[in-house]
Amino acid sequence: MTRISLTVDGQKVADDVEPRMLLVQYLRERLGKTGTVIGCDTSNCGACTVHLNGKSVKSCNVLAVQADGAEVTTIEGLAQGGQLHAVQEAFRECHGLQCGYCTPGMIMQTVDLLNDNPDPSEEAIRHGLEGNLCRCTGYHNIVRAVQHAAGSTSGQQSEGVGA
Repeated sequence: MTRISLTVDGQKVADDVEPRMLLVQYLRERLGKTGTVIGCDTSNCGACTVHLNGKSVKSCNVLAVQADGAEVTTIEGLAQGGQLHAVQEAFRECHGLQCGYCTPGMIMQTVDLLNDNPDPSEEAIRHGLEGNLCRCTGYHNIVRAVQHAAGSTSGQQSEGVGA
């Protein structure tokens, strides 16, 4: 066992973990952060995307011990004070989801995308989300949701954007 300390959604945690435990498993099984979805276990789908020190990562591709000393934000950590994050709200308003399985990862990737480029073109949005797969929507409403979020968050800083 290896001792790790990290901050998850603003809460400091310390725990003993197996060195081979994946961050996605730690978040879900130890901390109950079930919004972080296990999709493919191969880092292909992006459903498990979280922010590690402010940058999006696929948590099925990161060991929990690699997050030692880091700050992790999950989909549960985006909403503040009972208010949805601007990107979460945009996905809701623009129907940027169907079954919802990919949605947490899409939202986390979108926040990172908009932090890097607050006014992306449609091409930049599609490129920025290409590591996140959706099998239901055809992506049209997801792209619209990102455009909507960009419009409502431009000029704001965040973990972001609209926090």
